[in-house]
Amino acid sequence: MADIIQLLPDSVANQIAAGEVIQRPASVVKELIENAIDAGSSSIKINIKDAGKTLIQITDDGAGMSETDARMAFERHATSKIKRADDLFAIRTMGFRGEALASIAAIAEVELKTKQSHNELGTLIRISGSEVECQEPVSCGNGTNFMVKNLFFNVPARRKFLKANSTEFRHIVNEFQRVALANPELAFSLYHNDSVVYDLPSENLKRRVVHIFGKNMNNRLIPLNVDTDVVKISGYVGQPKYAKKRFGEQFFFVNHRYMKHPYFHKAVMQAFEKLVPADTIPSYFINFEIDPASIDINIHPTKTEIKFEDEQVIFQFIIAALRESLGKYNEVPSIDFDQRGNFDIPVAGHSEESTVAPTVEVNTAYNPFEQEQKAPASSWGGSQKQTVPSNWDDMYVGLEHIAPDPINTPTDQAAEVGFDESDFAMGGEFEGIGSQQSLVDQNSEFGETYQQSHFLQLKGKYILTPVKSGLMVIDQRRAHERILFEQFMGVLQNEGAASQQQLFPQSVELDPASSILLGELMPDLYALGFEMREVDENVFSINGVPAVLGNIHPGDIIGELLAYYQETEGDIIEKTHEKIAQALASASAINYGQELEAQEVRELVDGIFSCVVPNFSPSGKPIINIVQIDDLEKMF
Repeated sequence: MADIIQLLPDSVANQIAAGEVIQRPASVVKELIENAIDAGSSSIKINIKDAGKTLIQITDDGAGMSETDARMAFERHATSKIKRADDLFAIRTMGFRGEALASIAAIAEVELKTKQSHNELGTLIRISGSEVECQEPVSCGNGTNFMVKNLFFNVPARRKFLKANSTEFRHIVNEFQRVALANPELAFSLYHNDSVVYDLPSENLKRRVVHIFGKNMNNRLIPLNVDTDVVKISGYVGQPKYAKKRFGEQFFFVNHRYMKHPYFHKAVMQAFEKLVPADTIPSYFINFEIDPASIDINIHPTKTEIKFEDEQVIFQFIIAALRESLGKYNEVPSIDFDQRGNFDIPVAGHSEESTVAPTVEVNTAYNPFEQEQKAPASSWGGSQKQTVPSNWDDMYVGLEHIAPDPINTPTDQAAEVGFDESDFAMGGEFEGIGSQQSLVDQNSEFGETYQQSHFLQLKGKYILTPVKSGLMVIDQRRAHERILFEQFMGVLQNEGAASQQQLFPQSVELDPASSILLGELMPDLYALGFEMREVDENVFSINGVPAVLGNIHPGDIIGELLAYYQETEGDIIEKTHEKIAQALASASAINYGQELEAQEVRELVDGIFSCVVPNFSPSGKPIINIVQIDDLEKMF
């Protein structure tokens, strides 16, 4: 049988490696910026066109490369940072695998200009699909200039699956923010389609956070600084009252390298326990300085997942450091032990006066079995005498044939089964909603007719009501999301909605990336009833909001809307109306824990059964569930 195993050509091997290292334009930006940092640059400029699909240009003022090094840099596993295996455990640089440039050159058209400061001429290299087209001397400035054009031009399947420009550019901004926050001492600038997105000077970490996330961050940050034998922890955390519902301002760095670490995130959340609502996340920008020998950064191609030798110890250090900083800046309740001017604590054996035992007066004439006794004073200031009226039996005339209604005493029954009365909020009655024609199935459980049934609100999260087969449970937030979603979809399909004008227009300041995203969403938001205009750089004035939102703070709604979009992978242009309606419904829906008045509960229940799809939220989660009567009886 003939031999069938053979070595892959370098061009094919490089394309395979590119599948791991280069996932999208943001991956190219990350790799080239890290190389620029390793070259000792003090200023790095990033120029992007069409979200990196057309052009990615990275210019730095670093050390540059010689003619030989410039050519060798595009070979697989070529690196200046690793000479032996032991060097893997002492890495403090960013790029070291030697795969990035070879992978980029395999799937794009690359032009490199580089020059060392002591040379008069630099080197120009052009590579297309791993094929070197040109290498010659060139006159250029000190440092390195990379131009990556037509990414994935020879891998059409990969290019086809790239998202819309807005989505890909958001990923580029995310990578830029991670590197810029990890290296605040360096100057960075980011341009997209010839427009300035960020222009960051050399500064400290706090100023860098403010420049990236907006001026409102200036007074929200609490410094963090703890030095131990294992690790040095430094950075900033946000004040608990400014915690948000979605991710976006959470950053871990180890030796100035961005990393993802769910275990350490858990430590942060544990330190903020009971200081922030359960569904919110505080901001944090935390850097760990640690011996490189005690971590492994080579477990993932993108080098964002890092293994620590002493994870459990560092976990406890994070909690202790955060609680110390939160306490120091009065973000947690504290006990004031300096109360010497308010009370005196006597010391045994040193009191000038003898200690006198307290006395208790006892009424020896009191007889609890006397027929006539004086009632205690009432809460209204008077005293009452408890007497039994002579005609007490007349009170029950005409009521002999009326059976008691156990549903009318929900809190009494709740007490019998162990619920605390505060668990329930009595809502009121709703009058039969099964006759509405919009139910999914008139013969289903959702189509039952509720005649004068009561409902309860449990823990500010669920609405309970009896039905023929048991107990119906409605998730109040998901129900509200579904109602708002269908309302917004109706508005968008009719291309117009009533706008509620703001007596005092609200201003919201956004970071540059969010400003660009808001500009793309503006036409659909205007159709929904939002009226906004940009009054300053990255500052928007909200003059009107959709009337259906009521009195919800418009700035919070816009922030939640943009955060939702930044977390999702979908394109803005793909099912635009559905995504905006879903995002806005999620941002506007009532929160868990909110107690509702009787009329509010009535409107919520009536509204959910008027929906086209009442049993599932816009994200596909169940809204209504029924606990069967058989299951209830088994509990007893």
